[in-house]
Amino acid sequence: MNKCKLFPYFTYKIQINTYISYEISIPNDFLSRIICSYRLWANCISFPQSSGNAKRLPDFKKKISIYAEDTTTFYLSLFRTEVLHNASVKWTKKASKAEIRWMTDSSLPPEGYRINISPRQMVIAASDKRGFTHAVQTLRQWVTGSTGILTFACADISDSPRTPWRCFLLDSGRQYQKISTIKKYIDMVSLLKMNYFHWHLTEGLGWRIEIKQYPRLAQIGGSVGKGEEQQGFYTQKEIQEIIEYASERNITVVPEIDMPGHAEAALSAYPELGCFGQPVEVPQHGFTQNIFCAGKEEVLHFLKNILDEVCAIFPSPYIHLGGDEAPKGNWDKCPDCQKRIAAMNLKDSHDLQLWFSAQMADYLKSKGRKAIFWGDVVYHDGYPLPDNIVIQWWNYRGHKELALRNAIKHHYPVICSSNYYTYLNFPVTPWRGYTNTRTFDLKDIYQNNPSDKAINQKDPLILGMTCALWTDDGVTERMIDRRLFPRILALAEQMWYQGERLDFTRFHQNILQRKEWFEQMGFEFGPALKSEVKKGYQWD
Repeated sequence: MNKCKLFPYFTYKIQINTYISYEISIPNDFLSRIICSYRLWANCISFPQSSGNAKRLPDFKKKISIYAEDTTTFYLSLFRTEVLHNASVKWTKKASKAEIRWMTDSSLPPEGYRINISPRQMVIAASDKRGFTHAVQTLRQWVTGSTGILTFACADISDSPRTPWRCFLLDSGRQYQKISTIKKYIDMVSLLKMNYFHWHLTEGLGWRIEIKQYPRLAQIGGSVGKGEEQQGFYTQKEIQEIIEYASERNITVVPEIDMPGHAEAALSAYPELGCFGQPVEVPQHGFTQNIFCAGKEEVLHFLKNILDEVCAIFPSPYIHLGGDEAPKGNWDKCPDCQKRIAAMNLKDSHDLQLWFSAQMADYLKSKGRKAIFWGDVVYHDGYPLPDNIVIQWWNYRGHKELALRNAIKHHYPVICSSNYYTYLNFPVTPWRGYTNTRTFDLKDIYQNNPSDKAINQKDPLILGMTCALWTDDGVTERMIDRRLFPRILALAEQMWYQGERLDFTRFHQNILQRKEWFEQMGFEFGPALKSEVKKGYQWD
């Protein structure tokens, strides 16, 4: 009779092949070392067993022989340091001779991987570099807590993601973060098996990207905020460093250049690009009527020149163009905008934004790129958008599923990032401008996330999910971790795992068991539940 003693951690499941002829047991810690967000089916490898503990891979006391087609990759370097703990290795050109084999397998799904561990050999297979990286992240957690001799339980793990788009957004527009901080959260993205890093680089409170053709954007726009951490911008050299760092980890950096709204920092540097050419007020919270003028040809020329430099820096197939929260008060009064509406036979200022968005998206299309817009762009029907756009649905609080429905109606791909419950700047309990209606906890996310429910529809137009850390109301670097953790673990689980989930109580208990591991990784936990927040707790 086949037996498999299971102590599943998060949503892992074990499936035993029916042909196994020996009694099988998996060690009690087999899955308790793996954090959430990984789908795991383990076909236990058969072997004679006389005790209650599973036989393990031979102890690695000597040099470990490894076969890999490319020995220079980042994931192999990570494997050696974080999984093998810098044990001595020797590279072999014969796969059959290796104790650890890295094999490309085109039959596996994109980003999927397989880890087969027998008493004699470990084989790690994937169809692409992302898959290999995900495999390392699983193994790196598996060995956590091991001391002395390196051992692994025998298993056959097959894993692949629920969605092709799994993303974390960091707002560097409202608050500037150090390069080391950006890298820290790119490492987090890799750890949680996400594959995109959405970098919000422009805001009313700050323009953070150097544009060489328009130096005042960064020089002036990078210092319009009043706070100490609202000063600064990233040079193109620094941005290239971030892109390369992410690329090593097989993370795509998607830049966001917000237009036509959230443009006060840019208009502080170049006020002539607004409707009336007057100095603008920079809001310390929210946004104003001061947006880029859609009627002036020089504005379109200016923005296209910016996109030229952005595309030259970022290899991402996607460029985010914002499009949210663009009030039309100035456009309604602007002679240039009204002339544009008449000349293009547009209905109104909402139609003008569709026309404006189409011009920018078409320009990106000429460069072989896709444009992402926030869902505001599809609140109204009108001027047709080109076929290279993706809609990011966000404003669930204000408009429920309106943008999601309209995007699907027009056959636009959709990224789900409903502010309830993927905006992790919303604290667990009220803080500053975040009233009780703008708070949620781990349980809310795990059980009630509209983005997760939308993905459950299995509509092929829904690409996946983005979770966000906006820096409204002064969410500075030292506050970020406690906003993200542990709640981001529930979102990572929803992005990756395809099967039936654990009940919340078990999920929460497992997260608590992993708290120390994350702290050792350099991440600070905040409260998970509203009931855990003690009176007087300071979110800042």
